[in-house]
Amino acid sequence: MPFQIIRNDITKVKADAIVNSANPKPTYAYGTDAAIYKAAGAEKLLKEREKIGDIASGDVAVTPAFALKAKYIIHTVGPSWEGGNKGEFEILRKCYANSLMKAQELNCKSIAFPLIATGVYGFPKAQALTIAVNEISAFLMRDDVEMIVKLVVFDDKAFRLSENLFFSVESFIDDKEVIEAHREEYGLNNTEFDRRAMASRNELRDRVRDLISSKPDGKPFDENTYDKDLYMNDGKDEHPFTDKLIEILNKKDIDNITAYKRSNVTKKAFSKILCGATKTPQKKTVLAFCIGLELSLEESEELLASADMAFNPYNKRDKLVVDCIRRKQYDIDKVNQMLFICNQPELGNYDAGQ
Repeated sequence: MPFQIIRNDITKVKADAIVNSANPKPTYAYGTDAAIYKAAGAEKLLKEREKIGDIASGDVAVTPAFALKAKYIIHTVGPSWEGGNKGEFEILRKCYANSLMKAQELNCKSIAFPLIATGVYGFPKAQALTIAVNEISAFLMRDDVEMIVKLVVFDDKAFRLSENLFFSVESFIDDKEVIEAHREEYGLNNTEFDRRAMASRNELRDRVRDLISSKPDGKPFDENTYDKDLYMNDGKDEHPFTDKLIEILNKKDIDNITAYKRSNVTKKAFSKILCGATKTPQKKTVLAFCIGLELSLEESEELLASADMAFNPYNKRDKLVVDCIRRKQYDIDKVNQMLFICNQPELGNYDAGQ
C-alpha cells in the first residue's frame, strides 16, 4: 500500500495523474487550481476544460496534463465549508474516491493529491486530512489496486492540528535528552554504549541465523503458501532477511498482498525481497514491515538483526517507531503522519528500488 505524504508544490510532482481542486465552472481564480493552470499552460488547459462544462461537487473530469510532469489532470470539485452540516464531509470523501477510481480506469500507476478544498473553500485542514487518509488507505487496501498515491502539502500545519495522531508530538524527547537519559541509566559514555549495543546486535543476528539454518526440513518457507517463482533459493546464497520475513509471514499466517499493502511497500519491491534479489533492504523498508506485520519489540529487533540493523537509541525516527510498537500502534499511515510532523523519513518502499 504505497502511500506517501510529501511537502512540495504539486505542480512539480511527477505522477501519472495530478488531481486539481477545481472550480465548478470552466475557469480558474486562486490557490491550487490557478497554480495548476499556470504550470500546465493556462490557455491550452482552459480550452480543454471548457469542453467539459460545469462539474458538480464531488464529481470528476479529466484533461491532458500538458506541461505538467503527468499524463492527466483529474479535476474534482470540493465542497465549500459552511459549518459541516450541509454534506461537506460526504462530498469531500467523494472527491477522493471518485478521483482514485478514475485514475484506476485510466490505468495510472501513480497519482498526486493536494489537500482538497482546504484553500479558498475553507474546509478545516485537520478534518480534511483525516478524510484524505481514510479514503486513500481504504482504496489502496483493495486486492485489485496497485498504485502509488502521494498527498502533497506545502507545510505541516494540517498535521499539527490533526486529532488523528495517537500521541502528542509535543511529548517527543529530542536527541540530546535521549543521550543524557542513556548516560544516566547506564553510566556509559557514547563510545562504550555504541560498543555494547553493537555486541548485542551481533549476538542477536547470530542467534537468528542459527535459528534459520537449523530448520529440520531445510526449507525457508511453506511452498503451499508462496509462489515458487517468487522465491528460488538454491542453497548457495544466504538471504537471512528474506528467510526471517517469510518465517514471520508463515507464523502469523499473513498472505503476500496483505503483507506488502499493510507495510506501505510496492508489489514489485516485495517480490524482489522474496526472490532474494534484494539482500539488503533499506531500513525504512524493514521498519515498515515491523509496523505493517504488527511485530512485537522483540520480533522487530530480530527482523532488524537479520538485515544487520538495530534500533538506534540516538535516532529520532527509531525512537518514535519503538514508541509506536510499544503502544501497539500499527496503522502505518498514522505512523507516517507522525513521522512527517517530526520531519523524519517515512516508512515503506514506493518503488522497485531499495
